[in-house]
Amino acid sequence: MGLLSSQHGGNTREAAALYGVDEAELLDFSANINPLGMPGSLRQAIVDNLALAERYPDVEYQALHARLAAHHRIPLSWVLAGNGETELIFALAAWLAPRRALLVTPGFAEYRRALQKVGCDIIDYPLTEANGWQIDEAFFEALTPDLDCLFLCTPNNPTGLLPDDALIKAIVKRCGERGITLIVDEAFLDFVPQAPGLIPVLAECPHVWVLRSLTKFFAIPGLRLGYLACADEQAVAALRARREPWSINAFAALAGEVLFADSEYLAATFAWLNRERPWLYAELAKLAGITVWPGAANYLFLRCDAPGLDLQAALLAKRILIRSCANYPGLDARYYRVAVKSREANAALIVALKQVLAG
Repeated sequence: MGLLSSQHGGNTREAAALYGVDEAELLDFSANINPLGMPGSLRQAIVDNLALAERYPDVEYQALHARLAAHHRIPLSWVLAGNGETELIFALAAWLAPRRALLVTPGFAEYRRALQKVGCDIIDYPLTEANGWQIDEAFFEALTPDLDCLFLCTPNNPTGLLPDDALIKAIVKRCGERGITLIVDEAFLDFVPQAPGLIPVLAECPHVWVLRSLTKFFAIPGLRLGYLACADEQAVAALRARREPWSINAFAALAGEVLFADSEYLAATFAWLNRERPWLYAELAKLAGITVWPGAANYLFLRCDAPGLDLQAALLAKRILIRSCANYPGLDARYYRVAVKSREANAALIVALKQVLAG
């Protein structure tokens, strides 16, 4: 297992405590957050609207939902925002109350926790290195009629790999034929502008729920904001009716209203990622003892084959935190995930890796 008790990246407090250093000294590659930071447009909007903290948010969040619907060109009644995408995963699992679900492994830990909380029987479908950590046509055999729901993450977390679009659409069709609710987590799809995702085809598949996050792309994990979309209006309305009031704070709601209009930030993000991800991948691929896969999002998945080397611990001693993937089902202590950051930070990671691999 990894050094840290958390099932997620970004736990700089615990990592810093292990080595008796200040959190600010750590270079955090464990959380996949846009290194450009919060958009200046949002920062200014919050400053200009500090008075929002003095009154309750709109309990229906109509302006936020209208903006999200307009962004995706779908009806307002198809959209529901939440206090981060994870809240919606748990809310959806509680409302669906599935008896039997299929999970692709490795995958995001909160799908399993949400399903376990409602007593769901979970079937694992393991991805393998032999298949490039991707689902393929053999996956259809696992889509049996006794399943109630399937969670898919595109791009996958932690591998960062994006399944073939035609295969995803075939899975959508098969789930519809077999009465399987399909929940597709597109938390990192904003980093892949050439991939439209499933929201544009929701009208044709009311059995599909799409989850989205704004915290990674726009670097606002502390604000917490995510949303879901589904063409089954009655189902979305029923889920909305179960929600606690005021689950989204006023500044997170404001963020959802203004962020998509920041075209300069969008362009700068794509320019950064198109420059830095290939560079970091190429440098990692040069390292003896490291195998890296070419992810589609803002992080890379790798394996360390240096005998007896705990790569997370070795890098943490150099004030660099990476994500151990040892606690993902189907993976072991050789596997890690690293975020794509600035050139300066990426270069520092490569220097540190060369040192620990040589040592």
